[in-house]
Amino acid sequence: MIYKDSDLQAFSHQILQWYHKNPRELPWRGTQNPYKIWLSEIILQQTRVAQGLPYYEKFLSHYPTVKDLATAPQEEVLRLWQGLGYYSRARNLHACAQHIHFDLGGKFPNNYKDLLLLKGVGSYTASAIASFAFDEPKAVVDGNVFRVMARYFGIDTDIASSKAKGEFEQLGNKIIPQKDPGEYNQAMMDFGSRQCTPQNPDCPSCLLQSSCFAYKHQMVKELPVKIKKIKIRERNLHYYIVKCGEDWVWKKRKSGDIWEGLFDFPVSESEEKEVLKTWESMEAQEIKQYPKKYRHILSHQKLNATFSEIEVPVKNYQKLAEWCQNEGFTLVKEDQIDYLAKPKLIVNFLTDQGI
Repeated sequence: MIYKDSDLQAFSHQILQWYHKNPRELPWRGTQNPYKIWLSEIILQQTRVAQGLPYYEKFLSHYPTVKDLATAPQEEVLRLWQGLGYYSRARNLHACAQHIHFDLGGKFPNNYKDLLLLKGVGSYTASAIASFAFDEPKAVVDGNVFRVMARYFGIDTDIASSKAKGEFEQLGNKIIPQKDPGEYNQAMMDFGSRQCTPQNPDCPSCLLQSSCFAYKHQMVKELPVKIKKIKIRERNLHYYIVKCGEDWVWKKRKSGDIWEGLFDFPVSESEEKEVLKTWESMEAQEIKQYPKKYRHILSHQKLNATFSEIEVPVKNYQKLAEWCQNEGFTLVKEDQIDYLAKPKLIVNFLTDQGI
């Protein structure tokens, strides 16, 4: 579809007009520090501002510079990230900080093309950093922007399709003003999250109402188009809290499954309790089954978890320690558990037990 330059300019002008009347004070705005901008953008990926804000403040307090983050242990970074989900973001954040500090002399790339080379930085994040920190006119395109542009311009391309991203980015880069491109990008994100919302957008008070395709054609609920469905896998996990005196058995999760780098308990996804035979030689006994069932939803998985407690006599501590060493498990004192980086599901269980 061909759009007149005058129409595109009118659109950007109205978006900025709305933004100037509806400013939102956030700690990463009003700065061109690429470290702070990058940190905020990684934290806010797939995360609401209200949830991400305390994490941003916590990370900035612990790691005020990219050097501080780069030289921190990964487990400490994961522990601070605990509860935010999508832990690959935290691992990429740490790896990227190390690359910038050790390989790039602590300096962020200053343009979109080079920012894209950073680990964990896609086109959206690269556009945000390039425009906010370096005034490069690169349009950000996320769910909010998809929605605003699809409704206003009447774009019926399936936003889950492979061609949608390129189509919306191309149009976005035609619209974005050369002057203060970062302000325009912020305006678009805020307009989508606060005015042109997914459900019940505030169309009656919208200054774009008279020229909005979706409003004029009563298609607000139909746009944007999203056809692709995510296939959800359901998993049943049974966790064993194996204790020996004051020590608990934990395992750091490896790559190839959920929660890489975090700690949880020995687990079985089978209803059979053959796994209990593992501790028979240690005279272990299942002393408790916790009645509460835990449900945790990830982007592509639904987890149903139950817990039971296994007690190994202190006299067999050495056998348990040898088994842990052979199987890749770790014995951790109960008073040290809080220092482990754990998935939210495990945190919820421990909180219920007052730990």
